[in-house]
Amino acid sequence: MSVDLPGQYSLIAPRPVAHGHHDGSAADGDALFGFWIYIMTDCVLFACLFATFAVLRHNVADGPTGRDIFDLPYVITETFCLLISSVTYGFASLALYRNASRQVLSWLAVTFLFGFVFITMEVTEFHHLVTVGFGPARSAFLSGFFTLVGTHGLHVTLGLVWMAVMMVQVARGGLGGSARRRLSNLGVFWHFLDIVWICVFTIVYLMGTV
Repeated sequence: MSVDLPGQYSLIAPRPVAHGHHDGSAADGDALFGFWIYIMTDCVLFACLFATFAVLRHNVADGPTGRDIFDLPYVITETFCLLISSVTYGFASLALYRNASRQVLSWLAVTFLFGFVFITMEVTEFHHLVTVGFGPARSAFLSGFFTLVGTHGLHVTLGLVWMAVMMVQVARGGLGGSARRRLSNLGVFWHFLDIVWICVFTIVYLMGTV
């Protein structure tokens, strides 16, 4: 719209600028950047815990060693549960790419089930060790063990809560809005926990029983 004025001057109304799409993309980019910063801080956290455990692993005092307390077949079963959950989350990601919300929900439910079995087995292991007198206060080795494995278990528990929230969000609102970005971030987080657990299984359990 323009308004003619005497002479050569005119007022031209500025065209409104659509900021919605740009602001949304910027917000998604900021959220993604912040999420990767969080993943990096978690890498530093677990690196410190692994280093601490490596220093303390032989300080058993009069307590048991890893060979005395670790049930390797039990931990292998636990490991397979978490690794399978990573595969099933991959199927959920493929369904997300196809925009198939029902399949996303189905695969998330299967992933949640395997993750829940994993964390249940871990809690059962901790409970057994504490019951027989091999708690974190028994030796520096056990303190490092409970801290490292327990921190990973806490992350898995938080991942399960996040997954449950996302299942509710997808069931109510589909895959629109921020659901896609949040599911993608959750996938990165879940696969990251699998990688950390492989390191835990190798360094804590396998090396602890040889």
